[in-house]
Amino acid sequence: MAFKYAIALTGGIATGKSTVASLLALNGMRVIDADTISHEILEASTEWVRETFGEEYIEGSKPNRSKLGSLIFSNPEKKRVLEEYLHPKIRDEIEQRSIKQDSFKFPYLIDIPLFFEKNSYDIKDSVVVYAPQDVQLERYIKRNGYSKEESLKRINSQMSIEEKRKRATWIIDNSKDLKHLQQEVEEFVQKIKKIYL
Repeated sequence: MAFKYAIALTGGIATGKSTVASLLALNGMRVIDADTISHEILEASTEWVRETFGEEYIEGSKPNRSKLGSLIFSNPEKKRVLEEYLHPKIRDEIEQRSIKQDSFKFPYLIDIPLFFEKNSYDIKDSVVVYAPQDVQLERYIKRNGYSKEESLKRINSQMSIEEKRKRATWIIDNSKDLKHLQQEVEEFVQKIKKIYL
């Protein structure tokens, strides 16, 4: 059975989940990254993207992710089509990797951006990477160069970070600088080790 030792790692857009995943790995935790898996599956689905959305969403031999992103964030129907195609494949791959990780009988993290929204993983514990929405917005605009309006549209397409915070088993606070974040990650890893070692 999958997910026995899994902890869902989640957060909001631009709360720093990828940074936390890297820091957790540096601290000896194993991480399965749903985003990486979805990119791999999308890249392997060039023909499907071409047939479903059109030639303009292909660049070279791969789907153009930013163009596809703009399309699906402004069109709920297209978003649904993409998710119905991708999500079962992503889930299958995560499940396979999870079964392998469970064999070590020690917690590992599965980085699932829409863990609470989709509610499709039977994982009991979760850790939320938290930053207040004004910080999220500022970071997202800086990182992606989108307008405030476009950035808010993307951030608001997910459950609010405050709601995720309420549902979390643990919280890693990423509202300050990198030094503070490293400390938060180290403390979290210590808590996990105390429970399981």
